Amino acid sequence: MYPNELVLQSEDWPGLIDTHCHLDLEPLSLRLPAVVDDAHLAGVTHFVVPGVHPDGWERMASLSRAHESIFPAFGIHPMHAELADDSNLSRLETLSSCGVAIGEIGLDPSYTVSVECQERAFRKQLRLAVPLGLPVLIHCRRAFQQTLRIMQEEGAQRVGGIMHAFSGSSEMAREFIRLGFAISISGMVTRENSVRLSRVVGELPLEALVLETDAPDMTPQRYRGQANQPAYLTETLHAVARIKGVDAIVAARFFRARSITVLSRMKIS
Repeated sequence: MYPNELVLQSEDWPGLIDTHCHLDLEPLSLRLPAVVDDAHLAGVTHFVVPGVHPDGWERMASLSRAHESIFPAFGIHPMHAELADDSNLSRLETLSSCGVAIGEIGLDPSYTVSVECQERAFRKQLRLAVPLGLPVLIHCRRAFQQTLRIMQEEGAQRVGGIMHAFSGSSEMAREFIRLGFAISISGMVTRENSVRLSRVVGELPLEALVLETDAPDMTPQRYRGQANQPAYLTETLHAVARIKGVDAIVAARFFRARSITVLSRMKIS
């Protein structure tokens, strides 16, 4: 469901930003030039690569130096929360000077790492982000009230950010929007059973949303069984545009503008 060639060549096409894709991880990293080229052909112009594990930070920095369309966001994923020690936090603070956000950070009780450990790592990284004026990319699954409370207590509203691959209710989404956070919609909205997420998209204002692939995960319905990639972001664009009852190019303009606003260090027009 890519925009056709005439649309991509038109001045009306704004270009999409994939606000969350793991280009540093296999299998995408094994064929990165082709992945980036395919995305550009599909009208996806820029990519935000979030951190997961400290061992991957230098690789992310290297990718961003090699590709002007790739922007890193360094952070420690909740599944690796035990690694948020003084040494790694010091490295994170240093590397963040060349990042566009800190993330992905947050809470997820589905992992074996205790929620107490995850909360400590979450708070420590928020306490880095807020004084640095960096937005945050929030990973939250089945812990929305606790995540919201921690964000409020740590002043996350001072920097804003993105609620990655949002899976909560419209009511919770509005709470995060009030804190200055964009709600990111993934390819899950294209799935045949995405009743709840489709309802959330329908109930939220278009200007509060951004798009992501979370590649290589969360592959859209059309490509299920394959590794996800940024080129497939247009599947999500068209799904959201249909739900909102607007033209895909109009929706794309909203998504690009909101992405640039919330991730202002990207410095793109």
